Amino acid sequence: VDFSGVRSVNLDEYCGLSAEDPNSYHCYMKENLFGRINIRPENTHIPDGTARDAERECRRYDGLIESLGGIDLQLLGLGVTGHIGFNEPNDFFDRRTHRVRLSERTIAANARLFRSIDEVPRSAFTMGIGAIMRAKKVLLVVSGKHKAAVLKEALFGPVTPKVPASILQFHPDVTVAADEDALSESRSAGLLNEC
Repeated sequence: VDFSGVRSVNLDEYCGLSAEDPNSYHCYMKENLFGRINIRPENTHIPDGTARDAERECRRYDGLIESLGGIDLQLLGLGVTGHIGFNEPNDFFDRRTHRVRLSERTIAANARLFRSIDEVPRSAFTMGIGAIMRAKKVLLVVSGKHKAAVLKEALFGPVTPKVPASILQFHPDVTVAADEDALSESRSAGLLNEC
């Protein structure tokens, strides 16, 4: 597959981590994707975790997204709190890129990626739900039994800021790719049609 014409705009980055920090999304993307495909470095975009002026960085990132014509395909994971990107419960649905304080549950869930929980940044830049909802297509990827309850709430519960991913019920073009463990609660509640 030729990725030379693809432009990648990442959802988020931890505040305080440089692009060279092994725990940064810059480093993660370079090691796990960008370094393995023929994407041009100038076509890879991630918020600057070291930006001193958060509001300016958020405006810059939103401007970048607009200058690229928006997002064609938004790839999302589902967090244990129902968050998408780092949009935590009770965040506003209309927000664009912003700096967010991470919940204790998110910090605990991400601690496995760091040497200790104390090293997990307490805030991050994230594309807001308003920006995510403007994507032409959304692919939500979910795995694991520990995500089953929140996936059920996101897909079949009320649309509420308490479960940020629930807003995807209003997106016109969403595909959910989930393993059997993640679908287990939805299936046992009789909410899924058999294919």
